[in-house]
Amino acid sequence: MIEEQVILVNEKDEQIGLMPKMEAHEKAILHRAFSVFIFNDKNELMLQQRAADKYHSPLLWTNSCCSHQRNGESNIEAGKRRLQEEMGFVCELKEVTSFIYKAPFENGLTEHELDHIMIGYFNENPKINKEEVESFKWMTVEEVKNDMLEHPDIYTEWFKIIFEKYYSFISK
Repeated sequence: MIEEQVILVNEKDEQIGLMPKMEAHEKAILHRAFSVFIFNDKNELMLQQRAADKYHSPLLWTNSCCSHQRNGESNIEAGKRRLQEEMGFVCELKEVTSFIYKAPFENGLTEHELDHIMIGYFNENPKINKEEVESFKWMTVEEVKNDMLEHPDIYTEWFKIIFEKYYSFISK
């Protein structure tokens, strides 16, 4: 099986090359990524708990889905593809902002990503892919923010960064 490639970018989000995903994480090289936030009509956010066998951040809670764009794929196309692959549904998405972050992990890998934040709306429960997602739940943004203060160790690093720095883009 050919390893997935990530899109290497500069700080202006201009593509400068491709690299195998694991190599980019081993070398902490800046690459393009995305984080999707799905809300329902009750203004609740769909959270996912990452699968136990993920190579980093297993069983941690995070946004509705996230991943890396493929070469030639738009941010919205990538978000819809991964929503279907991870959560079993597709909905319209809107990109709201992007940011760069760097987060080292205990296993020696580092996420160094230019992360595009997208928002969508869906009112049903997902049909999760158990290879990707352990569980899901709906919480209001305020409930998540408060729980994150009380239990920061159960959330992914990028999710904490988004809540700390980009709260205004995902709160209503």
